[in-house]
Amino acid sequence: MPSIAPAIEVSVTTRYLREQSAPDQARYSFSYTITLRNVGNVAARLLSRQWIVRDASGHTEEIRGDGVVGQHPHLQPGESFQYSSGTVIATPVGTMQGSYRWQLDGGREFDTPIPEFTLSGPRTLH
Repeated sequence: MPSIAPAIEVSVTTRYLREQSAPDQARYSFSYTITLRNVGNVAARLLSRQWIVRDASGHTEEIRGDGVVGQHPHLQPGESFQYSSGTVIATPVGTMQGSYRWQLDGGREFDTPIPEFTLSGPRTLH
C-alpha cells in the first residue's frame, strides 16, 4: 500500500493596479493570482489561509480567513485551482507570505507554506 504523501504546489503572479492606487495618499493597490496544484497522491480540501503583508516602512498586517474567495476547493491528485485577490499597502514596494491549511479526505490536516513574494509598483525595482 503506497504511503499518503500530501503536497500542494503554490505559484503566484502579481500586478500593480495603477487605476486603484493613489500614491499621493500612500495607497498602492496590487492584485495577485494564486495557482494551487495538488502534486501529492491524496485528495485534500483547503480549509483556511493566513497571510503576512509587509510594506517597505515595516508595517505588518496579519490576515486569517476561512477558505479563499468564498470557496474551499477540493483537489484530487493532479488537479489545480486558481483564484485572484488583492491587497493595498502604503508604500510602492512590499511583500506577502503565509500558509494554507488543508484537510485530507481521511481527516488529517497539514499546512502548505506560501513562499514570500514581492509587490512592486512601476519603476520601483530594477
